[in-house]
Amino acid sequence: MNMRINIAFRAFLTLVLSVGLLSCNNSRDYDNSSRATGWDINSDEGGFQYNTDYKEQEAGPGLVFVEGGTFTMGQVQDDVMHDWNNTPTQQHVQSFYMDETEVTNMMYMEYLDWLKNVFPPTQENFRNIYNGAVPDTLVWRNRLGYNETMVNNYLRHPAYGNYPVVGVSWIQAVEFSKWRTDRVNELLLEEGGYTKEGARLTDVQAGTTFNTDTYLNAPSKAYGGNTEISQGGDESQDMIENQNTDAEGNALGGQTYVQRKDGILLPEYRLPTEAEWEYAASSLVGIRDYNVYRGRKKYPWDGQYTRSGDVKKQGDQLANFKQSDGDYGGIAGWSDDGADITAEVKSYEPNDFGLYDMAGNVAEWVADVYRPIVDDEFNDFNYYRGNVYTKNAINEDGSVKVVGVEEIEFDTLATGRLVARSYPGDIAQIPVTEEDTYMRTNYTDSDQRNFRDGDKSSSRYYRSYQEAEDESQRMYNSPTYNVAGAQDSTGVAKRGYDSADRTTLISDEVRVYKGGSWRDRAYWLDPAQRRYFPQDMATDYIGFRNAMSRVGSKSLDDNKKARN
Repeated sequence: MNMRINIAFRAFLTLVLSVGLLSCNNSRDYDNSSRATGWDINSDEGGFQYNTDYKEQEAGPGLVFVEGGTFTMGQVQDDVMHDWNNTPTQQHVQSFYMDETEVTNMMYMEYLDWLKNVFPPTQENFRNIYNGAVPDTLVWRNRLGYNETMVNNYLRHPAYGNYPVVGVSWIQAVEFSKWRTDRVNELLLEEGGYTKEGARLTDVQAGTTFNTDTYLNAPSKAYGGNTEISQGGDESQDMIENQNTDAEGNALGGQTYVQRKDGILLPEYRLPTEAEWEYAASSLVGIRDYNVYRGRKKYPWDGQYTRSGDVKKQGDQLANFKQSDGDYGGIAGWSDDGADITAEVKSYEPNDFGLYDMAGNVAEWVADVYRPIVDDEFNDFNYYRGNVYTKNAINEDGSVKVVGVEEIEFDTLATGRLVARSYPGDIAQIPVTEEDTYMRTNYTDSDQRNFRDGDKSSSRYYRSYQEAEDESQRMYNSPTYNVAGAQDSTGVAKRGYDSADRTTLISDEVRVYKGGSWRDRAYWLDPAQRRYFPQDMATDYIGFRNAMSRVGSKSLDDNKKARN
């Protein structure tokens, strides 16, 4: 009797579980309807339109995927230089994309060519746009060395086309990154049929340039309001449903524009943060050994030496660096590293992420403002020091203010050089105000570069110098140069040296650069090493590469499928 009851009970449980699994497997498919309201999405009759077919972010030109994770940021080897500026901390970075090589002379020359064509330097009001972007080729000069060949040829001669660009300041690298973002997204719109074919080459002038933020926030003002360019044709109507108004509520007259929710435009190209760069250079993804993960991996490659242990390449140098005094490449032949100055990109094997020259060749700018410590007590996720929050400038009628041809503003650098703050077609930016930060707990000011490091809320507060009758206080008593905003009658910046006694070179205008270069010893090849340099100056051994944030999932679809 009991046996029959048990059998019946088990049969009942099996039935219940089967019904439950069946109901789970037959759960409603919400791809074309809303979980919130049940209404149809992307209906032909109108209503809410959304890209439900979006798969994942595509890698932009030149970029490779770097899957994020946790790592030990900082130096775990002996600190023989006694800098004490890279104490090990545990950090986590989100997935992102990074240039597989440094930005080359050819890539930068494309930027200069575009500027020359769109903003001819022969016109007085555009002259400083081009001149402010040209790298400083005089960085190659040495008072006791003959380097005029590089001064005259390194940037422009095709023999150096695939060599990393140098002589570029941090500010110039940032401006290149902005330009690259707009050119990549401009091509995506053209290839999708949303803008006029070929307009980027034939129709764009100083007053009709494309800017990604302007297109997304005020599409009717893109390309200077030229609808012949910004309208791609009838085929685009079938791809994206007509938008009746733009972000400001302006009527679009039945025109079709891509919005952020369509997932077509890429995030911005930018300089990588210090944490991203160090994580990517360490390339721990290829090694799952616990000891290596904790920091025993000294270089971007596996091993403790700079020469290859591979049987076929045994003894070959794995990076381009200075081997000793007067030895920039080794004895010609077997032990030579293949370069005396910089080397052509991809001359050495990539690391496990597929990134080339993350050690040696040229050191690289990163986004961060330099401080001797990484404040992991406040943040250990996507660490970055350098945030300056801005917002779109708004006209009296409530529309965004787009920079016109006659409204170009320039920043005067400490070197006296003028650099364009924005181009025509960009949305003018202004600092966020106290009204914008009211009742916020995550930030209170526009400029956060010196947060917890010398501001009034910091326990470390120094009274270090006095200017005129106004006593000012700051953490670092660094040099100031009397050039910003000061010009003579011809418009040339007046240059002046700081005559006050200073105690440090550290300020909010110095940026971190990472990695060793062709001028550095092997010690600096360690990804944990960090140094700083003024953001408006350049050298013959610092270049840069771009990064791009990943939106959506942490892993690529292929990785997720492999785990499942």
